[in-house]
Formats: sequence, structure tokens, C-alpha cells
Amino acid sequence: MNALLRKDAETILWKSIAAVQPDAAVKRALQDLHPGSGRVFLVSVGKAAWQMARAALDCLGDQVDSGVVISKYGHIKGALPRCECFEAGHPIPDQNSFTATARAIDLVNDAGENDTVLFLLSGGGSALFEQPLIPDVELQGITGQLLGCGADIVEMNTIRKRLSGVKGGRFAEACAPAKIFQVILSDILGDPLDMIASGPACPDTTTCADALGVAKRYGLKLSEQAHACLQQETPKRLDNVETHITGSVRELCAAAADACSSLGYEPVILTDRLDCEAREAGRFLGAIANTHAAQGTKRAFLAGGETVVHLTGHGLGGRNQELALAATPLLAGISNVAVFSVGSDGTDGPTDAAGGYVDGQTQAKLDSKGMSIREVLAENDAYHALQAVEGLIVTGPTGTNVNDLSVVLLQG
Repeated sequence: MNALLRKDAETILWKSIAAVQPDAAVKRALQDLHPGSGRVFLVSVGKAAWQMARAALDCLGDQVDSGVVISKYGHIKGALPRCECFEAGHPIPDQNSFTATARAIDLVNDAGENDTVLFLLSGGGSALFEQPLIPDVELQGITGQLLGCGADIVEMNTIRKRLSGVKGGRFAEACAPAKIFQVILSDILGDPLDMIASGPACPDTTTCADALGVAKRYGLKLSEQAHACLQQETPKRLDNVETHITGSVRELCAAAADACSSLGYEPVILTDRLDCEAREAGRFLGAIANTHAAQGTKRAFLAGGETVVHLTGHGLGGRNQELALAATPLLAGISNVAVFSVGSDGTDGPTDAAGGYVDGQTQAKLDSKGMSIREVLAENDAYHALQAVEGLIVTGPTGTNVNDLSVVLLQG
């Protein structure tokens, strides 16, 4: 392993993550909060829920009467005043998701027209915030089908909205007549408000026809009850919501470019809308590294976005790990290049890794262990392959969630 490139990768990662923490952004948004004469309830949902809630409580103090905070397992970092904190399943909702969501609904159920619901939302909310309109087991099964069929996040959420009592604007209806002040940390390309965490407090721009089209396109197995839900329209207008959006993958890429410059790399942002199969993205970034490796320029090529994985095997991994591994053959034997890819939230798929790092020596190390990259990718087992060659990047929960960052480093 190229120790200098690995060290630079870690530095770029942490500087980028530090720049997109939600604390300052939440506090800026709250300058526009003018609650009514009644109570203030806090509901914070998503992978960055605890961090966002803490920032809001630091800013508002005793103005918040009570709250519910729902995040992924391992993401709650301690008790928060006047708030109940829950950890729940992601990417597939579990019983804790349902229990925590029920508690949030109970919290706002008797809210009146003078009350305010401060709703803090970040990515991951589609699994963490859920009140199923179909049996729990079937909802979990449909979520699994969507995760494995190659559907993108917009297609997934188009289905999930209609199977839920809180998604697609329905939580806002539950809060009425109280006003909702919503602060969103975006984790979807282009920041479509109704798609981030499936838009619990946003009018839904998708239609029943869209949902039925997704179900047909991917051959989803649905019960009659689930099929009927897809034909029930979601709210198209909400009059009780004020929304502020903050954070995005664009900010992540800009921060990464600044971090690269500070280390002497000439940064090139290829795109902040990477949206394709993880393996294809990996091969593309590997090809870029291969093309420019001999030019002698210290350069970094950056891409932000969110790729997808089409499950063909039964291994362990995530989209960033697959991307890194797919780049590996194109780096083989080149001493001055590396590729790394990470999820800004610190998790990648159902693993404890944020992503993966590979360089010109990774292929030889895998070969020496009898591991075929083609076979590993076919089994979707990038985690164990990268683990075997010290290629996993493990950060733990970062407190933010603004898509993924993939970087090609050329040492010059």
C-alpha cells in the first residue's frame, strides 16, 4: 500500500466531513424561526438526527417543550434534554422504526394552531421514520426488493411513500393545524424536497401512475393490499409547512477540492451528480487514473453523488466498496495512483465501513490471497475482499449525510 496516498486520502476525507457538519447550518436556519404563542415540539429524523437536534437545542434551549429523535443504530451519541432518543433499522425499517415513529406522531397529535413543530430531516429517514399501511413483514420485504433490484433512490421513494402513513406529506397532515418549520439536510442529487427521506412534510410530486410504473419496471412482488396502496394519491398541497434546505453534495465536493489543494493536488471536480452502477463508476474512475498516471502532475479528480448496486450475490458490501474494488484492475502496477470512495455519513451498505481505498498494489495483494475481483463483485462481497488487503475505510458515524465522495489521487 502507498502509505503517503493513504494518509492523504484520510486527510481529505476528514477535512471534507468537517466542512459539511450540520451544526452551523441548522443554527443559521433557525434565525428565521418565529414560533407561535404555543408550544414548540422537536422531531428530528435521519442519520444526522442527533447532531441536528443537539444544534437546535443549543440554539433554542428551553423554548423546546419536548422532542423525539430517531436515528440509525450507533448514531445516538447521548441523552438530549427534554427529548426521547431512539435508534432504529436502516436501510430496512424494523420494529424500533415503527415504535419511534408512533411516539413522534403521539407527540404532535394534539398540537394546536399556535404550536410549532420543528422538523429536522436528514437522509436515512425513509427507513427510520415509518408507519406502515401494510403488514410490517411485507413492507420490509418490498424494501429489500427495491434495494436489490437496482432502483435509484427516487424510484424507491416513489413506492415507499404510498405504503406509509407518514411519508409523502402525510406527517405534515398529522401535525395540522400546527405550523411546521422544516430544516432539511439533503442527501439526494438535485435536492428534490419530496424525495429526501420520502418527504414526510413535503407535497408529493409523484403520482400513482409513477408508482405503478416503478413496480412494473422492476417486477416487484406486491400483495393486493400493497397494490391498492399504490393507487391511493398522496397530498399535493400543504399550507402549514415552511422549509429550509441546507447542505448538499456540492458543498462536500467543494470542501474536498479545498482539502486536495491544501495537500498540493490540483483538484478537478468531474461531477456532483454521479448516478450510475457503482461498478461502472469504479471502472470509469480507474480509467481516468490509468490515463493520467504518467503525466507527472499531482492531481485529484473528484466525483460526488450516489451510485447504485444491483445485487447478484449474497456477500457483504456497499456501493462505495464496490466502486473502489471495480477500479482496482485499472490501477494494477501503477505506483502513484489511488482511488477511494466513501459515504459522508460514515456507513456504506449494511457494514461498519464508510467505503474503500485501493491503489496500484491492491490487485497483487488480492491475487496473492486467491481472490478474483470478478468473482467477488459477482457475489457482492467487496467488504471481505477489501478487509483482506486493509482497504476498508472505517470512520464510525460522522454526524452528517450529504451523499458520497469518490476521489482519484495522482501523486505526480
